[in-house]
Formats: sequence, structure tokens, C-alpha cells
Amino acid sequence: MLQSGAAQRGVSRTSSLARKVAPARIAGARRRTSAVVVHANYKPNAVQLFSPSKINLFLRVVRRREDGYHDLASLFHVIDLGDYMEFETTPHALQDTLECSDPTIPTDESNLVIKALNLYRRKTLQTMYYKVKLHKRVPHGAGLGGGSGNAATTLFAANKLMGGIASNEDLLEWSGEIGSDISVFFSNTGAAYCTGRGEVVEDVPPPVPLDTPMLLVKPPVGLATPKIFKSLDLDRRSSADPRGLLDTIAAAKGVDQAAAVNDLEQPAFDNLPELAALKQRLIESGQFRSVFMTGSGSTIVCFGSDAVPAFLREEPQYKDLFISPTRLITRKPNGWYEHSGMWKEQL
Repeated sequence: MLQSGAAQRGVSRTSSLARKVAPARIAGARRRTSAVVVHANYKPNAVQLFSPSKINLFLRVVRRREDGYHDLASLFHVIDLGDYMEFETTPHALQDTLECSDPTIPTDESNLVIKALNLYRRKTLQTMYYKVKLHKRVPHGAGLGGGSGNAATTLFAANKLMGGIASNEDLLEWSGEIGSDISVFFSNTGAAYCTGRGEVVEDVPPPVPLDTPMLLVKPPVGLATPKIFKSLDLDRRSSADPRGLLDTIAAAKGVDQAAAVNDLEQPAFDNLPELAALKQRLIESGQFRSVFMTGSGSTIVCFGSDAVPAFLREEPQYKDLFISPTRLITRKPNGWYEHSGMWKEQL
């Protein structure tokens, strides 16, 4: 991966820990017995962590690849709208358990939290299982990467509870195997210029003051990322140079409307015309420096203020919107993310 001015690290799979474990050839009962013996005298450990989400300050679709994926170029930044997660080691357990405050979210092997724990065990050859409680606040289908943030937080937590046997670079590298934008949360600055499918991360200094107020506005309808990419018309993309957008935002210390480019707005607005209308109303309110969609939607970011426009409170068609202030955040050295404390959460 690249850090500021450093050589690109990419996804080389060269880490000393990043070796794949061959499938077990022993009977399930024998394997379970082994796991119990290994941890027979282990005292459970626990940790509670904030699980952040992210926004895309711009998002360019560079090309459609032969494998069906798309190469992107995007400026990601971690934000303090997030979930809260509790992790506890369970030495005698035979599987992970996940409890979630949102009953609509699956807690089985399809959840990125469980996938992250399986990934960590496979890469480190550990056999510990975990009990995880997920207190959900980030909406689903929002383009905010809430599930990716959960996965990144899970990898960090498992590694912390196992004594930090993997490096940050290991966790970043491995995370690309289960999701395209999980790796951004392992940026050392909270800000990252991402390319490839989103898994190639270049740390950049935060281009915008962290105390810049923003408002997130999401309609009750979510958007499925695969459907959005399938609806993408490459001929209707922006022609803006991604590096030029990065330089422009950094120089302006903020996102002006001309730099607020998201090539996925076209397919999102084609699928959800009312989202385009909402964006236009927010622009016309005159309260914000810029208004743009993040990720594949359906959240609209209002940059420069977190004041809620009157029409959102007064007009009945907007009564079911998810609305939240937010701020940009960065990581503490060798630590994880915390809420900025600049606005009060409605828990």
C-alpha cells in the first residue's frame, strides 16, 4: 500500500502471516477437542469498540474490467456515524456467536463480522472463537460502508484480543479477500485515496478540516450495490481526473460542488428518481457548500453544515428520512477510531 509519498503497497500477499491454511483433514470431533485443549486454561478477554462508517468525497469509475468488476478511483474518509461492538473470547466454544440489535440483519455466516473472524483464524492459525454484540446505528443500503466498518473493527478486535500478532498491514491486506472497501478503515489517517476495486489504499493527509460539519440524509429505501453497477452507463461518466479532484479538494480545504463527483449517481438516480429530486432540493436550500451522494447510495452528504433544512421537517414526504450530523475522524496511533464528540448521538 502507499503512504504519503511512499511506494504503493498493493495486495501482494507477501506477509509472513498471510499464508493460507490447508483444509483440515481430521474429523470434526477431533478438531473440536483440540480447540478446547488449546484454550483450557485461557481466561476470557473482552473489548468494546466504536465501529465507524465512511463517505466518498468523490468517486470515479475508471473502467469495467474483464472479470465484471469495475476499477474505481475514490477519496474515502472515515466518519463518526457508527455502531458499537462488544467482543469476548469464548475459549470452550465451538463456533462464533453474533447478536445484533437490528433483527433484520442476518447473524449467520453471511454476515461480514463472522466472515472476518473466519478470515482471521485462517490467516493466523488461531482457533479462538468469539461472542460479538453489535449495536447497530448505521443504516443498511446507505453507501456508508457500515458492514465494512464492522468487518474492519472485528479484525482489529480479534487481533487485539490475541495479543496483536498481526500487523496493521496484514489486516489491511487480508481484508480485501472478503470485501472491497474494508481496507480503507485500516488507513493510518482515516483518509485514503483508493483504486482497484477499492482495496488498493494510499494513505493521504486529511484533505478537509476534521471539524467540518456535515449532514447525512437517507430515504427509507436502500440501494443494492450490484444493481447500481449493473445500471451504470459508462458513456455518462464524469471526465474529471481523479488525482486532479484530490488536489482540488485538498487545496480548497473542502468539497465544492464542482469537485463533488460521483459516477454512481447516474444509475442510482435512474433507479430512484426521488433521490435525485432530494439532492436538488438540498442544493436549492442554499445551506450547504456542496451536496452529493456517497458510495452507491442512497445517502446524500450535505457538506459544510449540519443544520436540517426546514422542508425536511415540514413536508410529509420526508417524515421517514434517516438524518444525522457527522464529522470526519482519524485513528489514534496504534489504536482504533472513536466518536468525535462534536455532536450528540441519539442512542
